[in-house]
Amino acid sequence: MKRRPRIGSRVFLGLIYLFLYAPIFIMIVFSFNSSKSRSVWSGFTFEWYAELFQDSTIMSSVSTTIAVSVLAALVATVAGTFAAIGFYNMRRRTSSPFLAINNIPVMNADIVTGVSLCLLFVSLGSILKYQLGFGTLLIAHITFNIPYVILSVLPKLRQMDKNLVDAAMDLGCTWFQAFYKVIIPEIMPGIINGMMIAFTMSIDDFVISYFTAGSKVQTLSMTIYAMTRKRISPKINAVSTLLFLFILMLLVIINVRQIRQEEREKKLKSK
Repeated sequence: MKRRPRIGSRVFLGLIYLFLYAPIFIMIVFSFNSSKSRSVWSGFTFEWYAELFQDSTIMSSVSTTIAVSVLAALVATVAGTFAAIGFYNMRRRTSSPFLAINNIPVMNADIVTGVSLCLLFVSLGSILKYQLGFGTLLIAHITFNIPYVILSVLPKLRQMDKNLVDAAMDLGCTWFQAFYKVIIPEIMPGIINGMMIAFTMSIDDFVISYFTAGSKVQTLSMTIYAMTRKRISPKINAVSTLLFLFILMLLVIINVRQIRQEEREKKLKSK
């Protein structure tokens, strides 16, 4: 029989969740406050959300963030998928060092990655005569997104039956036909999950974007940071609330997809 969690453990777990999410809940509540006060509730309003969508600086940063996140996620998904297939076809002794290197950007501090990429872009810019901007920002996002795609696709490749490709080629398929008719459908859940994770990581990034975007391009997180340095506007609560809800929605979709995939795999195994 499974032991039920004790009351003390439930209280401790509740305190942890309260500590983590109480500030976010307060931020969401005060994004609807009719006054600019950060401590006194004066009434319910959508005024700050209306002003938010009329702010040209914020909307420009939103469009930049979406463009960078979508492009980075697409490019990283393609590159990461082919890299994962390459790792899968290597021998274990050969692939292990490369996988260890692939895990470094995931475990590395964002500020180290951001400063390193900034130094690289600045040094190359003095030679190739370019400045930090949208291009360097996009390359930086692709760079730190690729390892997440590899880590999402590689488990699906390992779960795939190796005989499927050989059987397809024995039946007359070329390697390319076997690739997009057999391999891609088998690992498609991992590809989609990797793309969604890459998009989420990209849209949520601040540190690496701060060091690689330059002075002419700003993402949404950089705009929020600049707003907090001048004065705390209620619009910050509104835009932070929308960003939190959007990322929460993406995480829910990713988790639901993974749960459904696990249930399908269990059903197939039981048959």
